[in-house]
Amino acid sequence: MSKHHHDHDHDRRASVEVRVRDAGGAQRPIARAQVGLFDASALTGGTTLPDMPALQRKHSDDDGRLRFDGVAPGTYKLGFLHHPLHYSASFTVGDDGACTQCLEPEINAQLETHWLSRDCEDLDCRAPQVGDHLKATVSHVSDNKLHTVPPHGSTTMSKDASAATFTTPATRAGRFDFQWAVHSQAQGIAAGQPPAVLTLSQEGHVAPVPAQPVSGQLGIALSRTETEPTEDLPLWLAIRNGTDALGFNHYLRFMDVLFGGQRHGPRHGGGNGNGHGGHGFDAEREAFDKLQLKRFLPFNDSDSYRVLKAATEAFVMVNCGVLQGGEHDKAFRPRHDNAYLDRRDLPAFDDLRASFDGYLERPGGILPYLALVARKLPDIPIIEGSPDGANLAVGFVHDKLANPCLVELIWSYWHEEAMLVQTMNAVTRRFQNRGAPNTPDPLANLEIDPLRPLNSLLWGYTQDEQHRLTVNRRNAEYDHQYGLRLRGKAVKDYRTADSRSQFLEGFHHLLRLLTVFYRQDDDTTVKADAFPVLNALKEVHLVMSQGAHNNFGELATTARIEMLMQQWLLGRPEFREFLPSRIMVAYPEPWMDRVDAMKKLQGWTDTSVVHFRNLAIFGEQMMLSIRFGAWSEVYEPTQAFNWARFWRPQVQGYIHAYRAATGIDLGSETFDPSADATLPSLLMQRRLAQQQRNA
Repeated sequence: MSKHHHDHDHDRRASVEVRVRDAGGAQRPIARAQVGLFDASALTGGTTLPDMPALQRKHSDDDGRLRFDGVAPGTYKLGFLHHPLHYSASFTVGDDGACTQCLEPEINAQLETHWLSRDCEDLDCRAPQVGDHLKATVSHVSDNKLHTVPPHGSTTMSKDASAATFTTPATRAGRFDFQWAVHSQAQGIAAGQPPAVLTLSQEGHVAPVPAQPVSGQLGIALSRTETEPTEDLPLWLAIRNGTDALGFNHYLRFMDVLFGGQRHGPRHGGGNGNGHGGHGFDAEREAFDKLQLKRFLPFNDSDSYRVLKAATEAFVMVNCGVLQGGEHDKAFRPRHDNAYLDRRDLPAFDDLRASFDGYLERPGGILPYLALVARKLPDIPIIEGSPDGANLAVGFVHDKLANPCLVELIWSYWHEEAMLVQTMNAVTRRFQNRGAPNTPDPLANLEIDPLRPLNSLLWGYTQDEQHRLTVNRRNAEYDHQYGLRLRGKAVKDYRTADSRSQFLEGFHHLLRLLTVFYRQDDDTTVKADAFPVLNALKEVHLVMSQGAHNNFGELATTARIEMLMQQWLLGRPEFREFLPSRIMVAYPEPWMDRVDAMKKLQGWTDTSVVHFRNLAIFGEQMMLSIRFGAWSEVYEPTQAFNWARFWRPQVQGYIHAYRAATGIDLGSETFDPSADATLPSLLMQRRLAQQQRNA
């Protein structure tokens, strides 16, 4: 009986079609709006936020439309959960199957435009030409939570709570379609979600400048090819800023601020308000305070190490996922980012966060590449993560789609080739009074007194060895993701089930094509061809995506946490006594001279750790931009053109460091294809053997 009634009630459920549009002005649709469906009795007024959550909450599409399904008969209200807050009148849902409602917040957005000549004079008679400017004033209700994003290349003339005036240049002849996006910040139960967007536009035609005959001697100057902005440029800036935020020097400043050392203060006069070098670290402190209550070790006298481990995990957790905005927005540094774009001859952005939000897929604010993956499995729901991190429900975790961790395992691979892990293993082996096999121990005089913190830190680190990744686990994942493998006694004859055997050849082919592209791009008489670069990017993206399974993600972040701790321990001043180094060599990070000193003592290799660090940093940035770009959908070369210019310092830095480490020059015009496909570990082993024979 009860089942019959339940089925009958379910059959009576209806759908509510909603159209969200501006109540005034041009009554334009509002896209990406968070709309809540509320029980009418739960709302006491039209201007106050509800105390209870919405029965359902949805995003509007680009046409301002959405639909609530499975709505039981009753009386409801709709809520526009942005500024200005607005609720619809009460409406009744019957059992007739569907109803349609309009939600019309009073934004009152209006657009007024007129053309200005090159001399900023009003155009009264003639049609607009290339070089003229369109002056636009966008007005709306007075609200500081509303702001307007103009077309790319615009200049802001004035702005207040109710209006903004911009000028936009006409850079080419032909049809134009300029758009101004009014962003409305979310509030209440939707706070922290991306803004709603109301778009105003103007279309028209721009004429070319009439040709004028010129006589006499002319001076001609050539400039580099101009490029159009692409929507993924902000993603590359976020990747660059995210990897910088995860850098060791930033980590060292966080540890000094957290534990009161203050050995390395912020550079260039202090923080900049976004966590890159500042004293605040508010988000990291908050994460550390929470983790400290959850992370415990079953060993005596290990509190110092436990705190170090929790602090490092908090640092990585906060700084690896930087794509989403909010109170601690680490993705963009507008002045710094636009200066970088200008140096690369790439277009700058007026509002990087707004441009990036426009690049993301809706609803949910998901990277286009990850949205493609999610669409392959439409039957699997997207779920919100559990507050305690225990995600046991079936579905895609929304935070992993919208805010993926920007960490690549190739960073750990190159640091392991730099002998970072081996250096720390040699120290802990001597700490336990275990001698070096078959030879006199170069660390025989390493005696760390118990009066200094390093002693208790090494005690905890040594005791925790059973909980760290083994070299075989890391090596297997290097092979799984990149087809890279370590060489040595610890990993001898280690077999893996799956290897990215095509990655190394494909990636090195991309680097060689980029070298050709840069030569063409520097020649102002040639327009560089980016199609070969695009095809190579698509090839590497495909190979990398095949390895993004199983241990992908968690192992990379775990390895990063462990290696950051190793760097921090080696960078402590106590090690200066046991691993004497060359003072006049300016290493960019304080742990690096200790590793080079250990390599000298052990006779491992004389290639400086600086080159391996550069391979790690530059390789990670390039890999992230290839992995998370939606390259499988790109067919125009403009994005590859911009990618090549954007990452030029990293590409050429990687090529130089690879030659210094392996002896293979990926930038030379003549090359051996078999050498390009040879494992770096094998090349370095051969090079070391040759150096020892020549010594």
